[in-house]
Amino acid sequence: MSDTRKKEIIMATLELAANKGLGNVSMNMIADKVGIKKPSLYNHFASKEELVEVMYQFLREEAKNTANIGAIDYTTIFAGKSALEILKMMVGGYFNINHQEHMMNFYKVIYSERSLNPMAAKIVAEETDKMMIATKQLFYAMEVHKLLHFTNPDMSAVSFAMTIHGLMDYELDQSNGKCSYETDNNLLDDYLKWFCEENAV
Repeated sequence: MSDTRKKEIIMATLELAANKGLGNVSMNMIADKVGIKKPSLYNHFASKEELVEVMYQFLREEAKNTANIGAIDYTTIFAGKSALEILKMMVGGYFNINHQEHMMNFYKVIYSERSLNPMAAKIVAEETDKMMIATKQLFYAMEVHKLLHFTNPDMSAVSFAMTIHGLMDYELDQSNGKCSYETDNNLLDDYLKWFCEENAV
């Protein structure tokens, strides 16, 4: 399958899902939107589940490329930076990936259906797992470079990743709910400062 056709099918599915909900989108609807016959769509994707899984991987890679997130060289990243600057940079990179338009639309669809749709729940869980693994690697490196000290780096990473994830969910809920009350825009910054103080060397 050509990358152009793959992207066309993924974007058509994303648009339909954003408007109708993932559970209400059929392979017929996707084929019609792309302008191909249903059997041709099955030549590209064996099922809707496979299509959504490929969509997640594709959009995530596209977002990483756009945000210019590549392999991590901790020695270079850490050079001349405080622990707080490093955490702000890493969390900022994660936010940049997830706040790109296509990725945001995808998450709106997946998050709205994760309690009813096992495929959506699996993708959210996979994303959380990736974040926890990346955070553990970051914290081991910060410990080695004597930037922060953790009594239990694994549990610190889980706690940190889940808090960041929760703050992202909170921000998304505020945005989607068009909340009019005053919110603390510095909540993330305050958390990162507190975290660095709590785990100072």
